[in-house]
Amino acid sequence: MITAEQVRLSQRILNMQESATIKMSAMARELRAEGHDVISLSLGEPDFDTPNHIKEAAKKALDEGYTKYTPVPGLLELREAVCAKFARDNNLHFKPTQIVVSNGAKQSFANLSLVLLNEGDEVLVLAPFWVSYYEIIKLGGGVPVILKAGIEQDFKVTAEQIEAAITDKTKMMIFSSPCNPTGSVYTKEELKAIADVIAKHPEITIVSDEIYEYINFTDAHASIGAFDNVREQTVTINGFSKGFAMTGWRLGYIGAPEWIAKACAKMQGQFTSGATAFGQMAGAHALTSDLAPTHTMREAFRKRRDMVIELLREIPGFKVNHPQGAFYIFPDISHYFGTSDGNTIVENANDFAEYLLQNAHVAIVSGSAFGADNCFRLSYAASEEQLREAIRRIGVAVAKLS
Repeated sequence: MITAEQVRLSQRILNMQESATIKMSAMARELRAEGHDVISLSLGEPDFDTPNHIKEAAKKALDEGYTKYTPVPGLLELREAVCAKFARDNNLHFKPTQIVVSNGAKQSFANLSLVLLNEGDEVLVLAPFWVSYYEIIKLGGGVPVILKAGIEQDFKVTAEQIEAAITDKTKMMIFSSPCNPTGSVYTKEELKAIADVIAKHPEITIVSDEIYEYINFTDAHASIGAFDNVREQTVTINGFSKGFAMTGWRLGYIGAPEWIAKACAKMQGQFTSGATAFGQMAGAHALTSDLAPTHTMREAFRKRRDMVIELLREIPGFKVNHPQGAFYIFPDISHYFGTSDGNTIVENANDFAEYLLQNAHVAIVSGSAFGADNCFRLSYAASEEQLREAIRRIGVAVAKLS
């Protein structure tokens, strides 16, 4: 039933779904406030603090007076550092005029959707996908076209699937590697095959979300924009939240063809203008200084991944692959659909997530939010002790389902 207040809201906001990860985190907090011991493995946030040398750089910037408005696309110091990082790590060669710094990578994608999409334009979304892609595309007037890959494909969509889905309305393709929510990493060969398909369609823009680049256990990160045949069709998104444990700093960026970068800066100028000045100076220092703390964090995540995979595979009915990046495990739990503990019937992944929260006091996120109805996402950005206890509770809870 629509309330009197809702009548006054726009259709835009009424049609928008709440972020599933944020919703699950809020439900976990409510249970915790009632006195329950809840282990939350729902949010994609490193449990490490921002490295000290980055915090010191922010303090230094404050002392030096970096407290004013910045240019909308970002301080030159940071844009030059981003250009150097792209050249060093990704074989991507940009000028500062091709870089736009935003308040997080989420705003980077929102800018792109708002400047590139017209009503009815189709966007190929490689699934499983990060939850906000879908709603941001809709906000820009676009139509998400979901291309699915299950655990048998290591959750990676093929070039053949992409080619079959392209129509005269296709305007954009979006994916992440390493992937949120699966942790899967596209290889250079897989990306080359995709690039060769998209290169036949110069009207399509590839958006490559590489926010988890530094949490890559293959030691061989590949950027699709590095292929010459799609270099001018590709926008690369990155940021500081994951690799530098800077989630609260809200700092992301794109490298793009200059005409797209200018359009994004124009759009951002009417919304938020530039990101925080001293935060940008800290970001520039992060990209150009010692990456040892980032590598230490990556190795800690690698150790946890191996432990969590081993423990989850001991639970009957769980199908678990071996993700090569990020800090998520994405088990297929369709074995439990149609089961019950005598009180609750588990029909789908949403029911499964709710069942675990209420009966195991473990918060995870249903795979349906990511375009994968048979799975759930577990973040292992938590202590080993918490992870062991959470998986023990999950095992006890699912043993009651039959």
